[in-house]
Amino acid sequence: MLELRPNCEFCDKDLPPESTEACICTYECTFCTNCVESLLQNVCPNCGGGFTARPVRPNTAHRDNVSLANQPASTARVLSKFSRQEVEEFCSVIKDIAPEAR
Repeated sequence: MLELRPNCEFCDKDLPPESTEACICTYECTFCTNCVESLLQNVCPNCGGGFTARPVRPNTAHRDNVSLANQPASTARVLSKFSRQEVEEFCSVIKDIAPEAR
């Protein structure tokens, strides 16, 4: 089950569970669409993979025990361990390789 991390790992923007601005990689690294498009260039600075929109977990249980109330989002904020310069250098090297070919 997805953690639904509460923030962008780079700019620390709040990304609540209902946000449509959250992007994740295959390891659930979470960044806002602005950082993914403008800084990261669709390259996860942690794994080198690409991003997809993070799904929104239903707020209301339409099936028994399947909702945000039953499986709450994470409250643990995560921040990148890499500096902006390190991120820019890493992303610039592989940005022109399609995510499925990285």
